[in-house]
Amino acid sequence: MRVNRILLSATLVVVALVIQVSVLGRLQLPGAVPDLMLLVVLALAFVYGHVNGALVGFAAGLLADLVPPADHAAGRYALVLCVIGYLAGLARPDNGRLKSAVGPMTVVVAAAVGSTLLYAGVGALVGDTAARHVGLGSMIFSAAVYDLLLAPFT
Repeated sequence: MRVNRILLSATLVVVALVIQVSVLGRLQLPGAVPDLMLLVVLALAFVYGHVNGALVGFAAGLLADLVPPADHAAGRYALVLCVIGYLAGLARPDNGRLKSAVGPMTVVVAAAVGSTLLYAGVGALVGDTAARHVGLGSMIFSAAVYDLLLAPFT
């Protein structure tokens, strides 16, 4: 990636993280919290491809893992966003031009569901039992709906 793309990506990730923590994290919405970091990683993966999507996803996830309200092992969200960024970059059209909004919205829903399941799965592997006490089905549904509603704005 060129320097201006790296600076733009870093700025978008930091702004998304600030909004995620300071605004979206404090909303009392039922179910999951809207995941603006996921949407920024998806958008950058659509633009820059699968390798850069994985790199941006890893950096954004690691940054989100280190922000103070994080209550999980460092690197867990980095792994999730790295995988999601890589897979979303593979869904990018070859010429880089999207003909319809149906494809990206389908990827957003799949990424919201996949990131929630992958996050819970990695948590189960490292011994985090929080996913057992929360209704995973309602979390997946609300995460998909919230991310789908926020996707046009990113």
